[in-house]
Amino acid sequence: CLQVPELEKATVRIRQTERVRGIIRSLREQGVAKLQVISDFDMTLSRFGCNGKRCPTSHNILDTSRVISEDGKKKLKDLLHYYYPIEIDPNRTLEEKRPLMVEWWTKAHELLVQQKIHKDDIAQIVRESEAMLRDGFKEFFDQLHKNNIPLFIFSAGVGDILEEIIRQANVFYPNVNVVSNYMDFNDDGVLTHFKGPLIHTYNKNNSVLQGTGYFQQLSTRTSIILLGDSMGDLTMADGVPSVENILKIGFLNDKVEERRGKYLDSYDIVLESDETLDVVNGILRYILTE
Repeated sequence: CLQVPELEKATVRIRQTERVRGIIRSLREQGVAKLQVISDFDMTLSRFGCNGKRCPTSHNILDTSRVISEDGKKKLKDLLHYYYPIEIDPNRTLEEKRPLMVEWWTKAHELLVQQKIHKDDIAQIVRESEAMLRDGFKEFFDQLHKNNIPLFIFSAGVGDILEEIIRQANVFYPNVNVVSNYMDFNDDGVLTHFKGPLIHTYNKNNSVLQGTGYFQQLSTRTSIILLGDSMGDLTMADGVPSVENILKIGFLNDKVEERRGKYLDSYDIVLESDETLDVVNGILRYILTE
């Protein structure tokens, strides 16, 4: 049996136990030099909720902050209420969803640009927000940093906000690389537009990574731990040249009964309503101990 006691937690669901054990064993055998971690940010590294209350995503933090006018807040909320049910609708195909997600993100970004947001306000906006990283985040970031394991964060959120969250948590180490939607500010530090390419829930794959060359530099890193909380996150490793082992860990935060089957079909390990990184840290500890 693997020495990963965290896999016994009540929040853990695994459909193919032997297969998962085999992958974790292989990750350990391949060693630290071959490992990289690819992760979503919002609701994966950050918490979904706390004391029965939803925690904000990087977009929420901005949308509900004091730098957005009341009218702007209302319009952003209207977009959310219209497009979010489409995003999570299990009966719609990805082909149907993709153009609608582009539409949503584009409209939201245009609204944010109209707010004339100042770069200098970002740190304070994050400080005043209720953003929280999952319990155990420090061990997670520290273990990866100490062992020179690249952490690639692939997010459809707002890059400037999520970087600031990591920075304020004192874990923004040199091994952390982020691809996300970044704001572009003019010489006066005012938001003028968002840099391309646009990243939404359902295009987190090779298509938006073209030209970044990130995975090419890491061509020897053929062992992957992938962390996500949606179906769109499953393609995040598609740009990696030659994957030997991949362990997909999915956080099932919401509508657990309804989505369980789908998550178990797609992810190797499913963590149900688990606000911690305990299982991930336990697996890393097992892989990294001599």
